[in-house]
Amino acid sequence: EVQLVQSGGGLVQAGGSLRLSCAASGFTFDEIAIGWFRQAPGKGREGVVCLKTIDGSTYYADSVKGRFTLSSDNAKNTVYLQMNRLEPEDTAVYYCAADSSDWSCPGRSDYDYWGQGTQVTVSS
Repeated sequence: EVQLVQSGGGLVQAGGSLRLSCAASGFTFDEIAIGWFRQAPGKGREGVVCLKTIDGSTYYADSVKGRFTLSSDNAKNTVYLQMNRLEPEDTAVYYCAADSSDWSCPGRSDYDYWGQGTQVTVSS
């Protein structure tokens, strides 16, 4: 059974940092796309960053470039999203996702597998 289990998140003041984790089971990080998405109240889902595991290419949304960093630990089948200099506009439910085709990264959001979501709230 394929599962993505997220951890991390919470409440932080503007300018602070948080790290999200996404542990995968049931598949390995070979030639897939892994992405982090977010959805704020009343808004559509937004791609934050994605990774092509075949070559390590990462693609960041302009809104998070220079502040967020995606990393992976293939031995643990886990990806991380380090979020620094958080802003109130970053408040959202964050989801990790994986797709069996690395063509999904960048630009697509119809990934095969999704984590349960985790709330990130940034206070001003």
